Amino acid sequence: MIPPEDCRNMAELRAQIDALDADLVARLAERARYIDRAAELKPAEGLPARIGPRIDDVIRKVRARAGEEGLDPELAERLWRELIEWAIRREEVAMGHRKERA
Repeated sequence: MIPPEDCRNMAELRAQIDALDADLVARLAERARYIDRAAELKPAEGLPARIGPRIDDVIRKVRARAGEEGLDPELAERLWRELIEWAIRREEVAMGHRKERA
């Protein structure tokens, strides 16, 4: 990866952004596999798909990390809340609590 300040033109900059986007998609797909495993493990532990304190903890950590990295914590929270809701729907489907696929 080339640091943004070292990109000499828009083509170079766009190539870096495209590489980051591919990385982000791969990481989100990896996260989804962990969500799928959570849906397998939660029933045996008597846990529902939605666990409020866990959601609060994840959001708190994401906001803190965003601030440390120079990303707007409000933006990070909005993105993660959407991601969390998607994950909960996915778990509910896998756990048999919803009919449609997330």
